[in-house]
Amino acid sequence: MRSKPRTFACACERLEGRLALTVGAAANPRLPAYDLGSPTLAEIWVDPAAGNDARGGGSRAEAVRSLSEAWQRVPAGVALSQGVRINLVAGTYPESAVPNYWENRLGTLAAPIIVRAADGPGTARLPAVNVFGCRHLAFEGLDISAGGGDVLHFEACTNVLLRDTTVRGTGTIATYAVPQETLKMNQCQHVYIERCDISGAWDNAVDFVAVQYGHVVGSRIHRSGDWAMYAKGGSASLTIMGNEFFDAGTGGFTAGQGTGFEFMTAPWLRYEASDITFTDNVIHDTQGAGIGVNGGENIVMANNTLYRVGARSHVIEVGFGSRSCDGDRAKCTTYLAQGGWGTNVPGREEPIPNRNVVIRDNVVLNPDGYRSQWQQFAVAAPRTPSAGSNIPSPARADDGLQIYGNVIWNGPPGHSLGIEQPGLAADVGARNVINTVRPVLVDPARGDYRVVPVDGLPATPVAPSPSPSPQPVPAPPAVPRVPLTAGFRAVAAATARSVTTFVVTFNRAVTGVTLDDFTLVRGRAAVSLAGGRITTTDGRTFTISNVPRTNLAGAYTLRLRAAGTGIADAWSIGLAAPAAVSWRMTRTVRA
Repeated sequence: MRSKPRTFACACERLEGRLALTVGAAANPRLPAYDLGSPTLAEIWVDPAAGNDARGGGSRAEAVRSLSEAWQRVPAGVALSQGVRINLVAGTYPESAVPNYWENRLGTLAAPIIVRAADGPGTARLPAVNVFGCRHLAFEGLDISAGGGDVLHFEACTNVLLRDTTVRGTGTIATYAVPQETLKMNQCQHVYIERCDISGAWDNAVDFVAVQYGHVVGSRIHRSGDWAMYAKGGSASLTIMGNEFFDAGTGGFTAGQGTGFEFMTAPWLRYEASDITFTDNVIHDTQGAGIGVNGGENIVMANNTLYRVGARSHVIEVGFGSRSCDGDRAKCTTYLAQGGWGTNVPGREEPIPNRNVVIRDNVVLNPDGYRSQWQQFAVAAPRTPSAGSNIPSPARADDGLQIYGNVIWNGPPGHSLGIEQPGLAADVGARNVINTVRPVLVDPARGDYRVVPVDGLPATPVAPSPSPSPQPVPAPPAVPRVPLTAGFRAVAAATARSVTTFVVTFNRAVTGVTLDDFTLVRGRAAVSLAGGRITTTDGRTFTISNVPRTNLAGAYTLRLRAAGTGIADAWSIGLAAPAAVSWRMTRTVRA
């Protein structure tokens, strides 16, 4: 038998380490888990059959009858000093016994609010649930079902935990006789979804809009007409790991998509998604792409397994997000002034680019009789955003894009790569194994998607240097509370000599500073800065030199604009306010 190269064993070890996403895969010890701690809790018991709302509720024997009554007993509008656990006895809870709106309950880290199925996961069955403005709220073991609207909706909440919970949209997707979204999270932070089953929507099974910090792990997300899940609208700092995405229309999972500008939250006003790590997931039976990035920054998609994906067109996509203004022009205008990317013109859509996307070490297997219709990848060509959108021009979907180490078996040997950019196409062709080695999965027909080592699989190419790190992006430092500001070094208020050098300093390092961000006027007349020069050594202090045409007598002002520039710090925060320096030239001198 021919001896194998040493590197082949390394490739096999990487493949053997994939998750087997069967029913029991959710218990994989590598998955992160939110720690509720050991808080002291006041107990409220609810029994929909034998309870009585006049009782104390402190034990199963003293259970109240309605969940509405239990919720009313949780103090509203104040931070809790003692936590509350609402224990739901097995049974079906009708709409009449459940709050219309779960609102303004403020748990804390030491005093959370926990709503759990007391008799085991799936035993407490609830109708649609809408939650607003709550903190440190956990749902454990619930079964929530509905046939319209959104089945489970959280808005403006923080520290939300869903664990061992089923969220189900009922009805027929083909006729839109199902909920629009099964789980919708908007303008929330610190969201944790663990070991859940979420399904049934004509749009998305899971829709994250402006959600920052948290994870989605060990869950089954499926049965949707559009993407099974997307995180968009300025969603950031999320780990998506060890899940199964399947039975979806447009695709499995995408970081980014399209959002109305007014639904985003500062300071995440530029990219649709940022700092997303998507690893060790299985995506199967999607009509569109298995995975995608549409308007994302610092996105890593690694060690995932894709099976039976992309029949509509392609298996992996890297495209643009989109940004519109859906009616609230005042808020859209405010966000533009803060340096956000978008528009304040209803009906207009702007392209949101990508930056530093890594797609590595994934396995794509489309079995015999199943292939993507047109190509392997879809990588969008550059676009030109509108003036005033603050978006860099040209906008690029492939800025810092790396695609390497992937093993793809899809379509015939000559199946189109689908990448028009020649350099990127050559790089992808050289650094991936495409239609030359067929991966083998343990038993996909029975839900075992582990990858079996295949003889002849070459070593995975290593990312060349220099290039962005292919490792998962670590959690970023805390977003600064202090706005991004700038100020000019003072110049003489009155002078008889031309002022040709200026210094402007930001309160933290920035990028994107150009001469186009400055305007110079003499009186009311604009003075061109053409021929000037701008330099920096640290990204904070910038020197503008060789400024011409300041030799004429008059009152001058040099301004740094806040809106409409590409200036941003490491958190993509734009300049909060303009800066200016003024002086008077007392006489005209020779240039």
